[in-house]
Amino acid sequence: MYKVRAILDVEEDVIRTLIINENLSLEKLHFDITNAFGFDGKEMASFYRSDEEWNQGEEIPLFNMMEISQGLSMANCNIKEVLLKKEDKLIYVYDFLHMWTFYVELIEISEDLVSETKIILSVGETPKEAPAKVFESNSISNEFDDDFNDPFDDFENLDNLDLDNF
Repeated sequence: MYKVRAILDVEEDVIRTLIINENLSLEKLHFDITNAFGFDGKEMASFYRSDEEWNQGEEIPLFNMMEISQGLSMANCNIKEVLLKKEDKLIYVYDFLHMWTFYVELIEISEDLVSETKIILSVGETPKEAPAKVFESNSISNEFDDDFNDPFDDFENLDNLDLDNF
């Protein structure tokens, strides 16, 4: 049995802690998380492997977009193959139009058997709308600034060109 905590990336705390069977697929975890937060689970989604700093790594999509028997998908990945030890983390993105983002962490491993997923902790309410996402780089190089500020006068007389003959 795994105890997994899912935290929705919104301003107010919205957290669910689930007890799950670690032998099930990531697809089942996808449906368990969406149900726990009040979604229907019908939108596209992906898990991303993550390190301890929550840096996004390899994608595990809901559906395999590669040739048959190639590539990862939630259906062909077991939870215990991805979450190997306590404190392993995944980033889960649900509904790519709205980008609902969750931080998923394995918080406990037990030898107890569990047949169905249970929500053992529920904090906060899922907002009606997803928060706006800001995508920004950690560092922006000023190396190319001069290239964009150079005066370029070659096109200043374009109004005088006769382009009808081309």
